[in-house]
Amino acid sequence: MKCLLYLCLLLADLCAITQCHRRDVCHEVNNTNLHDGTENLLKHNCQEQGSSYADFVFKFYKQAISKEIDKNIFFSPISISTAFAMLALGAKSSTLTQIFEGLGFDHLTETRVNDIHESFHKVLAVLNCTDVNITLNIGNALFTAIGYEPQETFLQNTKQFYDAEFITSNFHEPTEAKTQINNYVKEKTQGKIPELIGHLDPNTILVLVNYIYFKAAWEKSFDPTHTYEDDFFVNTNTPVKVNMMQRDSDYNSYYDQDLSCEVVELPYQGTARALLILPDDGKMKQVEDALSKEAVCKWDSKLETRRADLHLPKISISGSYDVKSLFKEMGITDVFSSNADLSGISGSRDLRVSQAIHKALLEVDETGTEAAGATAIILTKVFHPSVTIKFNRPFIVLICDKATSTTLFMGKIVDPTKK
Repeated sequence: MKCLLYLCLLLADLCAITQCHRRDVCHEVNNTNLHDGTENLLKHNCQEQGSSYADFVFKFYKQAISKEIDKNIFFSPISISTAFAMLALGAKSSTLTQIFEGLGFDHLTETRVNDIHESFHKVLAVLNCTDVNITLNIGNALFTAIGYEPQETFLQNTKQFYDAEFITSNFHEPTEAKTQINNYVKEKTQGKIPELIGHLDPNTILVLVNYIYFKAAWEKSFDPTHTYEDDFFVNTNTPVKVNMMQRDSDYNSYYDQDLSCEVVELPYQGTARALLILPDDGKMKQVEDALSKEAVCKWDSKLETRRADLHLPKISISGSYDVKSLFKEMGITDVFSSNADLSGISGSRDLRVSQAIHKALLEVDETGTEAAGATAIILTKVFHPSVTIKFNRPFIVLICDKATSTTLFMGKIVDPTKK
């Protein structure tokens, strides 16, 4: 009987203010950063033609909305991709190819695979060394069964590229092991993800966990005294009452006439920003169908500073996803089946991923944004006149890190009142 592997992905909390505590990693970033001549393969590169990692973000989003019609969507692509890239350290043959091609990487050679892991290593290091205005922690852990020893090369590489923590867990006591992992995730996400894993098989031998916690203050905060109750239209005939924030200021924005949507950039203090996309009434599907790296590149190139009276609802939503089922429909199938080749972990082809779970949470208020997420993989064995922009109907949000040009979170707000 094949042993199972569990992959957990976790997303946490967004809103300010801390210093980087990983001095050794930050020292490395200061000395060998993303500008040392090597290519950052995770970068949202507008000049790059063909398939790229940035395409994975929108591909996963479209897969998620196909399963959650007219519901809130929120996930962390960097959390999900990091967990599977770490798993790929132990994958071989078509299992390895499927994982990386699913994440948007093609033309796989041994050198390119190493460059992919090196890109994750450097991006994670930079993200963990944000300035004092942002709290951003992203990390990985391996929970291994008592007495089970993965291949030494796999352990060395997960430490080298992903700075993974190694923790022993008694999977023969599934409830105890589940509590141990959930408490770990809860602590790392400041309590925002209290229960990542719902159940564990006693035959589990390895659980891979990625967590991300982000908290950032708006560059310009909203005045709480200007917040008021208003209608948010879930659809044309269904209003719900929300607390609507309001601020009249200068914003980088653009109205895309081709796609019939308003795009507004809201910067955080530090290097992060939120990109808010508000489709006109009845145009959400048109905008979603066109979502791509090229669309975002176009919007970025067209953003202009203009005066706007911005109205944005306070938000507290969460998302929970069976990444296994979504990935299978995206062509990543072998790793979940008896065809899995994870011999780089166990030394033989006796492992497969039994569960891949991702949970994420988003909170937006007058001061800033909080977001959190986690992923788990389980193996068993210019000034213009002021315009009013009112986000009182479903809209899309992208939260990005400008220093690494990577997307941290993505979502769709359909009903801000639904947790």
